[in-house]
Amino acid sequence: MSIGNSPEDERPFEDVSEEDRPSIGQALRQARIAAGLTVDDVSSATRVRIAIVHAIEADNFAPCGGDVYARGHIRTLAKAVHLDPAPLLARYGTQHGGSPAPTPAAPLFEAERIRPERRGPNWTAAMVAAIVAVVGFVGFTAFTGGDSGDGAGTQVAEGSTPTPGKPASPTPKSSKPADQKPEPSDSAIAAAPQDKVTVKVSATGGRSWISAKDHNGRMLFDGLLKKGDSKTFQDNSEINLILGDAGAIQLFVNGKKIEDQFQPGAVERLTYTKGDPQVG
Repeated sequence: MSIGNSPEDERPFEDVSEEDRPSIGQALRQARIAAGLTVDDVSSATRVRIAIVHAIEADNFAPCGGDVYARGHIRTLAKAVHLDPAPLLARYGTQHGGSPAPTPAAPLFEAERIRPERRGPNWTAAMVAAIVAVVGFVGFTAFTGGDSGDGAGTQVAEGSTPTPGKPASPTPKSSKPADQKPEPSDSAIAAAPQDKVTVKVSATGGRSWISAKDHNGRMLFDGLLKKGDSKTFQDNSEINLILGDAGAIQLFVNGKKIEDQFQPGAVERLTYTKGDPQVG
């Protein structure tokens, strides 16, 4: 009688030559079939797109978008079909120029940070927001100005009725098309209304793929942010984010910078609400 691991614990590879050993895609496909799973089942369980699952099983890693994402997909798919990902990752490194410097990257779409429900009124955040709103209003009023006192007429917005006795000066036409809306600045985000959640995503450390949805699951953005690019999202109750390389991203939620120490190459799934960021 032998003492040690059972045959099932010795998966995924037997002691065979490199030529006889199945490829990464073949090993994942064989394990999936042995587990009685379809490609749709694996895609639903891992959040990896069906097209990417098919490509990896065919040993085509180009659709992954780079080595970091390819390694994350291999690790996630291997766990879904009950394979040890370490031999597959080692073989990928041998075939594609070695392994990158080790980073504590989270498994793709495996860790999900959901903020806790708000337990009570956040008076500190409310006071700060109120002060910022007042300062913003005073600054806006000082910038636009009131009556100049030199006899000049008061400007009237298009469609309004001029004040009797004071001729309205013509409203200058904007050089920008009416349908173009500039993204909110940091001060505008800080003065965001309390009944909404506002999230600004900036690719300060490099490029990163991001996805953003509102509380109904409607897609707000799905694409690649280049270094220096920013996107701002707003919803009545919550914003759901997926960051492909969280270490390259800087977040501002409801006017406050998120201080989480995201690691380079880490994939993060985040949800923010009107009460975030939590204080204390």
